[in-house]
Amino acid sequence: MNKNVGLFFGSFNPIHVGHLIIANTMLEEPDVDEVWFVVSPQSPFKKQKSLAHEFDRYDLVQAAIGDHFHMKVTDIEFTMPKPSYTSDTLAYLTDQHPNHHFKLIIGQDNLKSFPKWKNSDVILRDYGLLVYPRPNAKKSELEEHENVRFVEAPLMDISATFIRKSIKNNRSVKYLVPDAVLDRIKGKKLYI
Repeated sequence: MNKNVGLFFGSFNPIHVGHLIIANTMLEEPDVDEVWFVVSPQSPFKKQKSLAHEFDRYDLVQAAIGDHFHMKVTDIEFTMPKPSYTSDTLAYLTDQHPNHHFKLIIGQDNLKSFPKWKNSDVILRDYGLLVYPRPNAKKSELEEHENVRFVEAPLMDISATFIRKSIKNNRSVKYLVPDAVLDRIKGKKLYI
């Protein structure tokens, strides 16, 4: 079955309501049938020591989306060479799901640096970008590119760093993460 899939890559360290609001907004787009959360074991741009274990972060995403029919989580990058590069993952997913059409979901704050990504020209040409607004995003020459589409979405400024710091300092993160995620964070004693 052909599906149009928006791929939402991230460390999701932890997943929070901002991620879920963006994903749900993407599902309102006429050419997005599903949103897949791609949990990255190690981003080339993030320090490893601040990351919870990849299986814990996968579990948190699974808890967050629950049984939402149009959202999925994938651990596809867990078995791929590290660090993970989006272009390699896209090529692998395309090979595994030849009937699906993938688009990359990114924040506007990543658009300016996007040309520095590995094979960014291939990603733009073969997949395209769905871009959601971010506070204080710098202008990018890619804003006018034919395969870059801006999606009207709430301006989210929720930080996983703030959430981790709050947990470490024993401060409440209620309403910043879904209750099921908070239960798992407490149960596994993550970010303390």
